Amino acid sequence: MISKGHLEHMNSRKQPIIPRNVLVKHREGILVGSACEAGELYAAIRDGVSWKQLKKIAKFYDFLEIQPLGNNEFMLRDGTVSSRKELENHNKTIVKLGEELNIPVVATCDVHFLDKEDEVYRRILMAGKGFSDADQQAPLYFRNTEEMLAEFSYLPPKKAFEVVVENTNKIADMCERIKPLPPDMYAPVIENSAEDLQRIVLERAHSIYGEELPPQVKARLDRELGCIISNSYDVMYMTAQKLIKGSNDRGYIVGSRGSVGSSVVAFFAGITEVNSLPAHYICPNCHHYDFDAPTDAIGADLPDKNCPICGTKYKKDGFNIPFETFLGFDGDKVPDIDLNFSGEDQANAHAHVIELFGKENVFRAGTIGTIAEKTAFGYVKKYFDERPHLPRPSKAEEYRLVLGCTGVKRTTGQHPGGMIVVPRTSEIYDFCAIQHPADDTSSDTITTHIDYHTMEDNLLKFDILGHDDPTMLRMLTDITGFDAREVPLDDPDTLALYRTHEPLKIQADDIIGETGSIAIPEYGTKFVRQMLVDTQPTTIGELIRISGLSHGTDVWLGNAQEIIASGKADIKGTICCRDDIMLYLISMGVDPKLSFTIMESVRKGRKLKPEWIPILEEHNVPDWYIESCLKIKYLFPKAHAAAYVVNGFRIAYYKMHYPLAFYAAYFTIRAAALDAEAMLMGDDYMVSFIRRIESDKTASAIDQDLAKTFEVVHEYYLRGFSFLPPDIYRSEATHFTVEDGKLRFPFAAIHNFGENAARALVAARADGPFSSVDDVITRAHISRTNADDLKKLGVFGDLPDSEQISFFSF
Repeated sequence: MISKGHLEHMNSRKQPIIPRNVLVKHREGILVGSACEAGELYAAIRDGVSWKQLKKIAKFYDFLEIQPLGNNEFMLRDGTVSSRKELENHNKTIVKLGEELNIPVVATCDVHFLDKEDEVYRRILMAGKGFSDADQQAPLYFRNTEEMLAEFSYLPPKKAFEVVVENTNKIADMCERIKPLPPDMYAPVIENSAEDLQRIVLERAHSIYGEELPPQVKARLDRELGCIISNSYDVMYMTAQKLIKGSNDRGYIVGSRGSVGSSVVAFFAGITEVNSLPAHYICPNCHHYDFDAPTDAIGADLPDKNCPICGTKYKKDGFNIPFETFLGFDGDKVPDIDLNFSGEDQANAHAHVIELFGKENVFRAGTIGTIAEKTAFGYVKKYFDERPHLPRPSKAEEYRLVLGCTGVKRTTGQHPGGMIVVPRTSEIYDFCAIQHPADDTSSDTITTHIDYHTMEDNLLKFDILGHDDPTMLRMLTDITGFDAREVPLDDPDTLALYRTHEPLKIQADDIIGETGSIAIPEYGTKFVRQMLVDTQPTTIGELIRISGLSHGTDVWLGNAQEIIASGKADIKGTICCRDDIMLYLISMGVDPKLSFTIMESVRKGRKLKPEWIPILEEHNVPDWYIESCLKIKYLFPKAHAAAYVVNGFRIAYYKMHYPLAFYAAYFTIRAAALDAEAMLMGDDYMVSFIRRIESDKTASAIDQDLAKTFEVVHEYYLRGFSFLPPDIYRSEATHFTVEDGKLRFPFAAIHNFGENAARALVAARADGPFSSVDDVITRAHISRTNADDLKKLGVFGDLPDSEQISFFSF
């Protein structure tokens, strides 16, 4: 019924409704009450219909409702009723109907907020939405029994007790206790998924490690596969495997998010590129292996060695991540596989899910958008600004009001990549209702009605997100012919970029800063660039730790930063990722199960329980480490950091060794704003623009985005490169191209020249040379204004303005 209301039946205010015929059809097992003053029974009483008609209306309901007079006092203000006595009589009429028809009458509050004083929050929120009567709030708070008896004191005492106490309990007793969601995981079925997963994983493992697997690999695989298959998680793994293989076959790398990189099964299945085994060497020729490495090492950071058996250069691998962070200590935690597909390929991945499970079984994951603290602050400020007659609240009171409005439901929406899969043996209605996001009936998208987090232990969810890194890596590979997967993760020049600008051979300034990490994913912001300056990383492992620090909450500032500065520990010894806690505590002799439990508590911001602290002290855990745990509000998973760092390092490698390809990809894919005319003005203009925006607190969002782009342009110029202007025959629609050691602007980089116009221009060009500017306008369907912008930049070359020929000369 709720689904039909949202999808098929909306009133004139675009609110979902349930038609009576739908309610009657599905009425079995449902109790229907007569509702508030907006209900048909109260409205009929207010309108003075006959007693006979009132009885006919009332018979439809299982119970009749009356509410405190204050709930309906607005009728006094608008003249609908003349006195409170009239409101009392309306309620008495409902009581009389109940007596005559033997239908229970129940006193209800119509609760919109818990406590009486909470009405101020609703007042502020309604004022923010433009309600003219926001300051005339009805007392829609939760009343206790004594308060409700007082509200209905105009009824005989016995009747008041009946409607307030007896009948409310009677209705409550008629409602059976149910769980809104079935208690188990309802996974879809992929035929032979368990067998296929085992086969794919073992084939890949043997191809890397040889016919006889190293004991470290075999033990980890046996444990993970046992947990995965016994809990029926194999379908999730195989679905991810099929989606990623499809995208790989289309030429795109797929990045993993979250903790999935903690699973070595996910690595061997091709779901993640992060090998979570301890750091080790493996010979790609004879499969000889060596796991004798420091426990805190990362494979890529090990020194180069040759195989002692055949002399082949060892391959180095292993990120040393415990699987417990993904599957739980007992391997029974429902895995959440989050994947970053190229934005260019995301739609194909979504279509692949539908192809695997059927259109009727796949739904977009619904979200509930709430009012953020910043938005709530705006509501509070606006409320008092519009009411100068009210005293301004103190800062403390203002913050109290902001907190009271924060978290209130604002709208519904859809997760950017979340997809919910229902098994073919069930219906979505067995779990929840469905709707359009934000009740937008023009949308073709159908989402779950409740937030997808509510169902993550019951239905399979995939996060199929669009991300720029895979798109950039595809473009970089295409331009250079060098496969991004072959980037060596220990390249010294690339590693140096994270410490200094010197490998770029430029004279840096305060815009570039001390590092060469501008435009490198995860390390390009000024905040993280300063972290690099403070920590001076020399290895992939340290970059992963910095990524954890930058994504955590209360992990770096006021915490690890101070610990490092004081000399109590270096970056390798501080808490950077959630996995660090479990591995460190186990190394100190703390019980593994307790170590896991402490990690889970700290990484969620729940801190340390008092009874844990003496245990840690008994195991010689330093005081500064314990204090660090107590400050943390959120910790990033190491697997997520590793996956992001690897792809970011690959992109950094191209910046170092294939600079034109790098800048072409960056400006095409990552630049938030472009302006070809400004970028062609040279480096001095870039610098002056950046400095102007830095000092302008009122700069527009587009100018701030341009300043970020111009930082990269400034570095591009410092490296000795220059641009070629857009050209009617040589420019692409949206992609920068490498030409004669320079970058050629695409049409979409021209200010106010949209992507659609750019594509139309390229399409028109395919039909043959243009004869004039007018010919361009006609064939490409661009505006005269757009043509003038192109002409100003010299895009048309020596094309005449029109086809007209002059027969006279003067």
